[in-house]
Amino acid sequence: MTKYRRASRAARVLLPGAVAVALLAGCAQGPGGAASAAGSASPSGASPTAGGPSAGSSGTLPPAPAGRPAPGTLLVGDFGSDTVTFVDPARGSVGSVKVGTAPYGLVVGADGRAWVAAAEGVAVVDTTTRQRIALIPYETDAGPVTTGEYRGGGMGIALAPDGRRVYVGVNVPGGNGTLEVIDTASLRVTGTVPVGRRPFDVDVSGDGSEVYATNHDSFDVTIVTTGTLEPRRVEVAPYGTEGGLGSWLKPHYTAVRPSDGKLLLPFEGERLAVVDPRTGRTTIEPMTANTHQHGATVTADGTLLTVGTGPIDPSEDRGPSLTVRAPGGAERVYPLEGPHETVAVSEDGRTAYVTGGFTRDGYWDGLSVVDLDTGDTRRLEAGSRPLGIVVL
Repeated sequence: MTKYRRASRAARVLLPGAVAVALLAGCAQGPGGAASAAGSASPSGASPTAGGPSAGSSGTLPPAPAGRPAPGTLLVGDFGSDTVTFVDPARGSVGSVKVGTAPYGLVVGADGRAWVAAAEGVAVVDTTTRQRIALIPYETDAGPVTTGEYRGGGMGIALAPDGRRVYVGVNVPGGNGTLEVIDTASLRVTGTVPVGRRPFDVDVSGDGSEVYATNHDSFDVTIVTTGTLEPRRVEVAPYGTEGGLGSWLKPHYTAVRPSDGKLLLPFEGERLAVVDPRTGRTTIEPMTANTHQHGATVTADGTLLTVGTGPIDPSEDRGPSLTVRAPGGAERVYPLEGPHETVAVSEDGRTAYVTGGFTRDGYWDGLSVVDLDTGDTRRLEAGSRPLGIVVL
């Protein structure tokens, strides 16, 4: 197949097979939802997993630890397993909870409940007792429960600022996805909204009036007004859409800028798409990492952190990295060892935790811990192909 050169970078598509295998293997559309995730053993030192019944079911729960997790404890979704893992940033895994097949995104509310987007439903985990207290099935028919990058079911997930609603993007292999709305009191799906293909990420505006589903395979963001559940599509394609499902140059994750509510979508360590959700207009700012980018988050002061997964073409692109972009646009780029997926930041803003799970081949079972003052990086074994991450 043809590979378009960086001179135009209009629609870089899948590379020839022998080359593509040697690279990070990017994000071009694969054969469907039946791809398998490589399994891996639980990390040494992890405590036994604890499972719980689904909502409305009965059963004997295992003994639960007392008290909330220590401040700064991490929670990661184990995409290579059926668990979420609690992680001490100094020691590694300190326990796991079964949640459902191939958990992707997760979010935690002020009440300590974690909401985890698994293949078959959204799991609700009490992070104090470390038990799954519910599993809410999707209303969307996402096909058989499978594993791997293209599996159906929940992907991005977000919590309304008032904690009353959870919004989860549901992937339907081979077609457009949906955004499902869950009432956090009744633990029921109360609304379903059509969105684009493979909703990698879901975010909420600061006032809770809008939800943003970032749809990887349709080059767009679906903006949903929460009061009416009316959707509108905004194309986000700074390199164009040539190549379609075979293109590498598609949106992945979005961060909502606190200062003005604009959407920040990094592309290829070269371009930052800044989308005004009110007008749908996109402006482009330059970036410097020159690497294929996935996860993104933004701190309260507007600092953007985004994960570089590695090169599409090693002859032109740089390796994995973490970009730290100040509100004014100045960037620091910290190299990472191997592909990573998403990132969370400590409460004091001095440490970043980057998950090594990655949606494609090349993942590993752990995190990179990055000192944001010095750039010093250490690897921490934890979880099984961890993707989503939050700081408790």
